Amino acid sequence: MWAVVLGVLGAVVGSFLATIALRWPQERSIVHGRSACDGCGRTLRATELVPLLSWLVARGRCRTCDARIDPLHPLVEAGCAAVGVSAALVAPGPVAMAGAGFGWLLLVLAVMDARDFWLPDPLVAALALVAAVGAWIAPPALGERLAAGVGGFAVLWLIGAGYRWWRGREGLGGGDPKLFGAIGLALGWRMLPAVLLVAGLVGVGWVLFHKLRGRAVAADDALPLGTLLAIAAYPAWLLMIGMAA
Repeated sequence: MWAVVLGVLGAVVGSFLATIALRWPQERSIVHGRSACDGCGRTLRATELVPLLSWLVARGRCRTCDARIDPLHPLVEAGCAAVGVSAALVAPGPVAMAGAGFGWLLLVLAVMDARDFWLPDPLVAALALVAAVGAWIAPPALGERLAAGVGGFAVLWLIGAGYRWWRGREGLGGGDPKLFGAIGLALGWRMLPAVLLVAGLVGVGWVLFHKLRGRAVAADDALPLGTLLAIAAYPAWLLMIGMAA
């Protein structure tokens, strides 16, 4: 039942997070105004806002103007539902809630970095806060988390500064060190090298995938490091908590 509850809650949270990912980069309000069709502007009824189900019933299109509903909505809702279920399967109530919150925030940050190369400071700060709260209910201890948070930020900040000095241009976004520091607060220093390694491997795999599809990839093409870190961090949390149980 706990997995079902967190799965449903995840879908609801995902509906809001998808709205954030779509509206915030466009400087549209995420708290004011009712939900409306992006095509015709019609205000959506409550029955059209049920996570996942409404999108399936409408077949991904507005009933009034037949405009395509951005598939990011069901994808984020389904992803957040999966995060909630997986957190509940590896941990008891409070720990699962903290882990689900960690995963939900990672997911929206991953989406925003992939789409817009942007990691908003308020969301990264919320991730750090959730990570710090988790220290009171699950390992690792707060001291290890703080050391990992400071160390994670420092490592990526120094890499970015070194690249800027060497190449004379930015090679790392300002939000990436902050995100890695927040991940360190959640996982502790023992998991950080693995997260960075997995993120790098996922990035290499992404580049190889595009090359196999025939797309030209230049050495200076940008990759969303925040997305790669987020993809690696949540499975690391599941593994850490599962091993501690």
